[in-house]
Amino acid sequence: MNSDTDAERYLDGNGAAGELSEVFAVDVTAAEVQCAHCGAKAKFAEARLYLPSPGIVARCSICDHVIPRFVNTRNRLRLDIRGMNFFGVVKPCGQS
Repeated sequence: MNSDTDAERYLDGNGAAGELSEVFAVDVTAAEVQCAHCGAKAKFAEARLYLPSPGIVARCSICDHVIPRFVNTRNRLRLDIRGMNFFGVVKPCGQS
């Protein structure tokens, strides 16, 4: 699925910041994630968001497997993070 034309069809993980701020109280784009499929570690901002899709589907920038899925409907927020081994955020100094 990786080709020169793919770059025209996806956004980077920054495109999910607004929607995911409804779930997380931190900037998710700066979070480090590890792909459960290939083990690659990267900032969430490096993930690839292929559009259009129902909700947000982010894929690993290395192996293209789904990392998280997020759907915001009228009554529910659904977040599936099975594609990640971890999601890590560094807290600013002075926060506990």
